[in-house]
Amino acid sequence: MRDFSYITHSHPAFIEQLYRDFVKDPGSVDPDLRKFFEGFDFAVATGSAAATTPHTLDTGGEMSSADWRKELGAYRMILGFRNKGHLLARTNPIRPRKDRGANLDLGFFGLDEGDMDRTFHAGSHIGLGRAPLRDILAHLQRCYATHVGIEFKYISDQEKVDFLTHEMETAFQAPLPLEKQRRILEKLNQGVIFEKFLHTKYIGQKRFSLEGGETTIAALDAIIGTAAAEGVHEVVIGMAHRGRLNVLANIMGKTYEQIFSEFEGTATPDQTMGSGDVKYHMGYGSEVETPDGRTVSLKLMPNPSHLEAVDPVVLGFARAKADVLYDSRFEMILPILIHGDASIAGQGVVYEVLQMCDLEGYYTGGTIHFVINNQIGFTTDFEDARSADYCTSLAAMVQAPVLHVNGDDPEAVVKCVEMAVRYRQRFRSDVFIDMVCYRRHGHNEGDDPKFTQPHLYELIEKHQNPREVYSQYLLAHGETGARELAKEMEKKFWGDLQERLDEVKQNPLPYHYQQPELWWKQLRRARAEDFHSSPDTAIGEDLLRRIFDAIMAWPEGFKPLSKVEKLLQEKVRLFRTDGRIDWATAELMAYGSLLLEGKDVRMSGQDVRRGTFSHRHAVLRDEQTDGAYNRLSRLPDAKGQFRIYNSLLSEYGVLGFEYGYALATPNTLVLWEAQFGDFCNGAQTMIDQFISSAEQKWNRMNGVVMLLPHGYEGQGPEHSSARMERFLQMCAELNMVVTNVTINILAHRAVSS
Repeated sequence: MRDFSYITHSHPAFIEQLYRDFVKDPGSVDPDLRKFFEGFDFAVATGSAAATTPHTLDTGGEMSSADWRKELGAYRMILGFRNKGHLLARTNPIRPRKDRGANLDLGFFGLDEGDMDRTFHAGSHIGLGRAPLRDILAHLQRCYATHVGIEFKYISDQEKVDFLTHEMETAFQAPLPLEKQRRILEKLNQGVIFEKFLHTKYIGQKRFSLEGGETTIAALDAIIGTAAAEGVHEVVIGMAHRGRLNVLANIMGKTYEQIFSEFEGTATPDQTMGSGDVKYHMGYGSEVETPDGRTVSLKLMPNPSHLEAVDPVVLGFARAKADVLYDSRFEMILPILIHGDASIAGQGVVYEVLQMCDLEGYYTGGTIHFVINNQIGFTTDFEDARSADYCTSLAAMVQAPVLHVNGDDPEAVVKCVEMAVRYRQRFRSDVFIDMVCYRRHGHNEGDDPKFTQPHLYELIEKHQNPREVYSQYLLAHGETGARELAKEMEKKFWGDLQERLDEVKQNPLPYHYQQPELWWKQLRRARAEDFHSSPDTAIGEDLLRRIFDAIMAWPEGFKPLSKVEKLLQEKVRLFRTDGRIDWATAELMAYGSLLLEGKDVRMSGQDVRRGTFSHRHAVLRDEQTDGAYNRLSRLPDAKGQFRIYNSLLSEYGVLGFEYGYALATPNTLVLWEAQFGDFCNGAQTMIDQFISSAEQKWNRMNGVVMLLPHGYEGQGPEHSSARMERFLQMCAELNMVVTNVTINILAHRAVSS
C-alpha cells in the first residue's frame, strides 16, 4: 500500500494542485491517486457528487479540508485492506492468529465511529457506488479479511493487479451452485473415508495421513476440472509423502486393491512403478474424466524423502512434454507442486525453482504451488521454522500472488484454486495457495505429537474434520437443497466406508500411453554384455564434412566477435590442411549427427553456450548488434532441434530440471554441464536420490548426461577433480555409465555421435 499520509496531512491547496495536475495529464500523478480523482469525476458526471469536490475549483467554490481528509481516508482504507487485509483474515482453523500489526482500524485512516453512516464517493472504487462507510468497511472485510487473505500488492503488472482485485471483490463473492457443493462434499467424503479405512485396517502402519488437510482432495479436484475447462490436457504433480496415498486413491484413481497390495507387500513392480522404495514415494499415471466430461492425463512423479527435491523434476518433465507433445504450447500442460509449510520455507531448492519460472530455458507457463500448511514441521513449531511472516513469503520475489485460506472452509479453498488456475492460464505465471490446516497425528501414525506440542494437540483432538465442519455448515446455512444434500451424503459416507471394509472391487481407470512413453517401452534394460564393447555410433566422412561446413559458417550480415572469428578460421585451417578436429568441434559435430537423425539435443548449465573454458562457442554473438546465432540451427536436412541455455547459477535445481526433462522422453539427448566438475557437489541430492537410484526404486529409466569438466590449471584440487571415485562408488547393477572421455580423431576416420 502506498503511504498517503503526505496527502491527508497536507494543506487543501496542495491537493487542489494535484488535481489540476491530474486534469492536465492523468499520467503525472500516482496511479492510485489517479483512480481516486477519476472516481470523483465519475461521481460528478452521474450527478451524485457533493458540493465539495475538486470540480468546485473551476467554479470558485471552496473546498472543505475535512471532507478531503475523510474522503482520502476512506480511499486509503480500501488500499489498506487490499494490501494488508490478509494479516487479519481468519485463515487458521485451530487457534487465533498471531498479531502482525495490520493497522487497519478506522483511526489509522483518520476516521471514527461517527463516520460510519456518512456516505463516501470512495465506495465507487469497490463497486458500491456512493456508499456509507459502514457498507464499505463490511465489504472490504468480506473480501479481504474472512477465511481468505490475499497478498498481491507487490505485483507491478497493473493488468494482474486489476484481475486479482476484480476476482476478490466481485466474482469471489458469488455463492457456489448446488452441484459444486455436492462435488466438494463428495471429495471430502472420499478423503475422510480413505483415512478412516486405513486407520481401521492397518493400525499403526506409517501412511503419513492427510487427516486435518482433507480439503486438499477437493482442491486438487477443482484445479484439474478448472484447468481442463481452460484448455489444459495434462497435469503433472509433485508432492512429498503427507497425503500422497489419499491423492493416489481419490485424485489419480489408483484402486484400493492396488494400494492395499503395497501395504501387504504383495505388489508387483508393474503396479508400483518400482520395487525398491516405500509405498508413499511411488509415482503413478492415469487419465481422469472431469465433471463436465473432459479427459485429462495425470502424472504424479515419484519422490524421495528430500521433500522439495521433486520440484525441479516436475518442471523439467512438464517442459519436455510441452516441447515434445504440445509444440511448446505451455498452456496445455500444468505443473502442480504440493508443498509442506516447513519444507517450502526451509529448503533452498524452492528458491532455485522459483528463479527459473520466467527464464527462457526453464519456462513452463506458470506453476500452481499448493501448500498443505500443517503449522508444524516434523516436531518444530513454525516460529522456529522460518523468519518470514509466511512460509510463502518468497513468492514476492517473482511477484506471484499468494492466497492464504482456511482449510476448514472448502468452498473458499475451491474458489481460491479455481481463481489460481484462471490466473495461471491467463498470465502464464506462478501462483500460490497457502491452505492453513493441521496434522491430526504426529509426524507419522506411531508418533505422539503431545511430546512437543501438548496444547496444540489438545485443541486438535477436539476439532472436527473438514467433512464434518462442511456438513454442519450446509445444514445450518445452506439452502434447502444443500441441507438435504448434507443429509444424503452423510448416509452415503458410511455406506461407502462399509463397502471399502467389505473390500468391494474397484475397476482401474483406463490409460493410453503417450508417444514418449511408447518410446520408453521400446527400450530394454541394460545387460552386462552391453558394457563389454562400445556401440557403433560412427558417421561417414561425407556426413562429417557436411556437418563441419555447416557449423563453421554463419548468416550473411552476421559479424562474430573478431577473436572468435579468428578462432573458427583456425579450426577450418587445421581441418583442411591436417585433417585435425579439436574437442569442441567434435562435440558439436556429434550433436549435429543426432539432429540429422531426427533426435533433439538439449544442453544447459552455467555459461554452456560459450563453454567454461571458452572452447565451445555453440552460440556466437554479433559484435555490433549483440545478436545471437546458434551454430547448429542451420544444419541442412536436420529434423531435430539443438536447444542450449546458459543456466542460472544453480546446480541442485538445474540438474533436477534436466533430469525431469530427460525423464519425459528418451529421444532427446539431455546434457547438464557443471562449470567445473566439482560443482556437482551442490547437486548431490539429485545424483543420489534420482539419477543413480530411480530405476531400482521406481522403475524409471533416464538418459540424462552430466558433463563434469576439470583441468590442471593451477587452481588446486577444488577445480581439478570431478570426484570420479564418488560416482564409481554409486555404480551398481548397471545403473550408470561413468566415462573418462579423450579424443584424438582424424577427419578421414570417424567421430562418435
